[in-house]
Amino acid sequence: MKKKWFILIILVIPLQLSSQGINNLWTMGYGGVPPPTFLGGIDMDFISGLPVITSISREMEFKRAVSNICDSSGNLLFVTNGTYIADATGDTMQNGSGLNPSAYTAWYPDGLPPPQMNMIIPDPGQSNIYHLFHCTLDDPPGNLTTRFLYRSIIDMNANGGIGAVITKNQVVLNDSLNGGRITACKHANGRDWWIMVHKLNTNIYYKYLLTPYGLSGPYSQSIGSIRYADLGQAAFSFTGDYYAWYSVVDDLDIFQFDRCTGLLSNPVHVAINDSATGVGVAFSPNSQFLYVSSTKYVYQFDVTAPNIPATQTTVAVWDGFYSPNPPFATKFDIAQLAPDGKIYIA
Repeated sequence: MKKKWFILIILVIPLQLSSQGINNLWTMGYGGVPPPTFLGGIDMDFISGLPVITSISREMEFKRAVSNICDSSGNLLFVTNGTYIADATGDTMQNGSGLNPSAYTAWYPDGLPPPQMNMIIPDPGQSNIYHLFHCTLDDPPGNLTTRFLYRSIIDMNANGGIGAVITKNQVVLNDSLNGGRITACKHANGRDWWIMVHKLNTNIYYKYLLTPYGLSGPYSQSIGSIRYADLGQAAFSFTGDYYAWYSVVDDLDIFQFDRCTGLLSNPVHVAINDSATGVGVAFSPNSQFLYVSSTKYVYQFDVTAPNIPATQTTVAVWDGFYSPNPPFATKFDIAQLAPDGKIYIA
């Protein structure tokens, strides 16, 4: 059964985020040419400052494992759904098929279901090189655990300028990991990148540092709650000073983050006492407020307060609306801070 995309907009501090265009196009939705009346693809384009939503026919379909990146002008370079990479023309990128080799990947030719299974990072030293960090799906139908963290490298100067995958499925880490929730934050030097994942059934976070000289790590740190296999989302704040992890079973953890050392500190656990089955997290542009989507509710927390749990405020409640009819509920799930300074929840 397919899920229709609905979007709740959380109005936060009206700050235009500096993204240099690379995050100004969001791709989502379903494939098919032409799209069915009920389904179809969607592009959200923020390049003008305000989001422009366009229905689009494309071959690639998405579940929730979707990542794309643009050039500095906001033009699409490539996109992935966790099973293959498509170039800007919509065709499979040269050497872009066969991502995440696993017996289970074949179950989902139209895209992997968990969010944050992919993360695209520009190379700190070469403007034509991009690093795609991605992970396998290893326990359908649960979709909650990962065995391999991979890296694939894309050269946008190759194949006449539409790009080619020059390294594919390079094993970065072989371990038991929580499914998805690959997150990244820029180093305090403004050039390098921290990449972080979590070890299943522990409180261990693995971190890597991407520099012009290559990828180093893993650096491990034990901190916060033990995290088991469940659905959820993780996010860094826009300034990189905070990190949050929210999951259905183990609730919310909030940390401070040092962008120089890559160390998490001062963990705060918050019990979310509701019956959530889909969840998300996103920070406000100034990093003061954390917004937590929890199926029927959206909560706000002030992460700068001395007592963070005491600041919990309900800012949205599901109104019971279905479209066009049950079971297509317009509830709250994954969240994302956009270039226009607003948070969008699908």
